[in-house]
Formats: sequence, C-alpha cells, structure tokens
Amino acid sequence: MQHAVRSRAAIRTGLTPVPRPRTPSVASLMDADALRVLHRAARALLDDLPDLTDRLVALLREQEPAYRTALTKDPTATWQEAHRSLRHSVTSLLDPRGARDAARRCSWRIGAARAEQGLPLDALLHAFRLGGSLVWQRLVEETSRTAPEDVRLLVHVAADVWNFVDEHCTLVADAYRQTEWQLGRRRENRARLLAAGLLDGTSRIADLPEAAQALGLPEYGRYYVVAVTGAPPARSDAARAVLPPGARVHWHAGTDVDYGIVLDGADGADDDGLPGPAGPEDAPDTPAAGVRIGIGSAVDGLASVGDARRRADTALEICPRTGGTVRLADHLPAALVASSPELGGALAERVLGPLLRLEVADREVLLDTLTTWLDCDGSAQRAGERLYCHRNTVLNRLRRCEQLTGRSLARPADLVEISLALTARRVLRA
Repeated sequence: MQHAVRSRAAIRTGLTPVPRPRTPSVASLMDADALRVLHRAARALLDDLPDLTDRLVALLREQEPAYRTALTKDPTATWQEAHRSLRHSVTSLLDPRGARDAARRCSWRIGAARAEQGLPLDALLHAFRLGGSLVWQRLVEETSRTAPEDVRLLVHVAADVWNFVDEHCTLVADAYRQTEWQLGRRRENRARLLAAGLLDGTSRIADLPEAAQALGLPEYGRYYVVAVTGAPPARSDAARAVLPPGARVHWHAGTDVDYGIVLDGADGADDDGLPGPAGPEDAPDTPAAGVRIGIGSAVDGLASVGDARRRADTALEICPRTGGTVRLADHLPAALVASSPELGGALAERVLGPLLRLEVADREVLLDTLTTWLDCDGSAQRAGERLYCHRNTVLNRLRRCEQLTGRSLARPADLVEISLALTARRVLRA
C-alpha cells in the first residue's frame, strides 16, 4: 500500500484548536452554503484517506504508550482499524443518515475488540478524540487551501462534527465495558469449572497450569481444603475468618458447602504428612453458632486437591451439628469411623450392644460416665468432679460397664475397642 508522503509539521506542533460549543446543539446549524463547503472538504479527505490514517497512527505512536505497544505487535491491524474508523467518520459527514448504522457498528466492533485485547479504555477514547480532531483539522486545512473565504462557514458544522465524535466515544465505551463484563464472567465461570474439577478430582493434568493461573495459586504448592457449611450469611463470614491472616486461598461456593483451596504456609510438613506449624491449625476454633467447619490434612500439588477435599468432607462429617471447627489431624479415630460408617456401626453394636439395650436413663448414665472417665485420662476422681458424684460411684459404674460389655478397662486392647466404639456411636448419631 503506497501512502502519500506529507509533512509532519502539523503533528509536531499540535492540532488546530476546535471551536466546540459549550452545550450540544439540538438541531443542525448547517445551511446550504455550510453544507456545500463541508461536503467539498469531506470528499477531498476521502480521496486522501491513507495519508489521514498515517497522520493519526503517527499521533497515536507519539502520544499513547498503549497504542505504541499495539503498533509494535501488529502495525497493519492497527493501521487498518484507524483507516476504517476514519472512513466511516468522513462518510458520515457526506451522508449522515445512510452511513449512520455502519459507522456505529464499526465503532462498536472496535470497542469490543480492544477490550478483548486488554487495551486501556482511556487510550481508546483518546484515540477516537484524536481522530475527531484530525478530521476537523483537515477539513479546515482543505477549505483554507481551496476556498479561504469559506472557512468561516465551517463554524456552523462544528457542533455536528463533535456531536458525532461524542456519540461514538460513548458507543466505544459501552461496547468496551460490556465486553469487559462478559470476559470477566467468562473468566469467573472458567475458574469455577477448573476449581470444581480440582475439588472433584476430575481435572486433567493438561488443565493444571491453566487452573493455577486462573486461581492465582502455584501448581506445585502444598494444599489443604477447608469445608464450611451453615446459613449463607454466617457461612460467608466464617469462610473469611477461618484462615490465618495472609493465607492464599481460592473459595469455591456451593449450595450447601463452601470449599477453600488453601496454600499451606508451612515451611515444611510434619513427619505424618500433615500441615506444619503455619498450616490450618492456626484457624479459629469458634465460628458463629450453627456454622460447621472441617479442615482436612495437606496434600502435594493441585493435582491432589481432590484428596484434600475428601479429607475436609470427613472432618466436616464428624463436626458437631451445633457448630464448631474440626481439624482432621486432631480427630483421626473419628475420621476412621466416619470413613467407614458400616464398620463403625458394627463395632459400636459389638462392643456396646448390651449397654445400648438398657433403659434410656440407665444407658445414658453409664455411657456418660464411661466417656467422661476416658476424657479425664482414666482418673475416677476428676471424672467424679465433672459428673458431680463420688469417685467410688464412678468406679462402680465402670465395673458395671465391664460386666455388661465383657471388656476390661485395664486391658489396652479392650480399652481401644471401647474408645473407638464410643467414638463411632457419637459420630454416627451426629
């Protein structure tokens, strides 16, 4: 494409001042003479449109860093975009009604395309205003060259020219913002799908780099998952408060449960593979009433987040229905029971069956005594203080439990069975 070579003096010295009205003109001020002068100059601009485009591109390169980058990446596309916009602008001066729709479509497409490319909106609007100024300047220059006595008539079309520029700046901004909103929704939906795949354990290995970028998390970090359930407002507050300050987390909202994929801030993990000292144990223990929080143990990499989510679900399952926070690492026996409820129920029936078939009042007294004695590390004295009874009463009740279950509280294997059976009953009843 051969372009006319013109002096760049006008570019260096700035654009000709434009007499812009203070308020938009309601009706066109053009009369027959002004219209004749405008059309004559506009036809000359159409004939010299490549040079006009060169001048606009040069101004953008000089004044707009964002366009300077765009011109470096794809100068041809930027030049063609400017050429199309100027052609529609000048054509609209010749045939406002016939060219209006095509000009509007062109401006809308430019606004949408630049939003997708990430060009700043301020730079785009500046480009349109520079284009309007350049068209006005060339109208004045052409009229001064061919008919200097008619320059005064252009004053009557200034309002129409700048109303056109303002209208298309508004169009461009609307297209840009609408596209930006759509892109944001698209990114959010994609991030949600990627997070759901990680939590479900269905993510493809090939999707992990995209997931890391979309969620703002490293692909190979150490992660644990937090599961939060309860009433939505309180749940949202608990979700924000459950983590240590400064924790990097992506929250995935669900209908009943919200999940947080948390980058473990620990320098290292404990020997058992659970989070180290800067991990989930720093989370608060007392969320709002009715809010239940389950914190799973840590895994390596985003590819294993599905395992971390299942561990968080297990922690949530053993959390009291009235609310609270359960860390899986602190409740592994209960987690074992919750992971296999059939076996847990069988264990509870096998070990505690005779106790469970007693009258309700008698059963609850014995089970409460047995649970309290275990919580007090086998101290009948302390258990009695908690139960408001004498230590001998505690011992008598414990002997009755031994008789009914056939297990000895002095035998370690029997004690483990009884402890797990009590845990199974509590977890499976919850």
